[in-house]
Amino acid sequence: MQVSKWGNSLAVRLPSELVRTLGLKEGDKIELVAAERGLAVRREPSAEEVLERLRSLRGRLPASQRLTRNDANAR
Repeated sequence: MQVSKWGNSLAVRLPSELVRTLGLKEGDKIELVAAERGLAVRREPSAEEVLERLRSLRGRLPASQRLTRNDANAR
């Protein structure tokens, strides 16, 4: 990968193989994290993906373990 000037910023071009592996498309947000051996690239989930994950957790907690609003805010 090469770092290039883009206006007043720097830009990195991602190889097409990495783009395919991560399922990236134009407009996606990614996170670059310093890793032990260079950089780790992660695609941030879309709002719809986050909502879908939350929906999958619906109803998984037994009624005996659920908190009421008052329990959750108790000090």
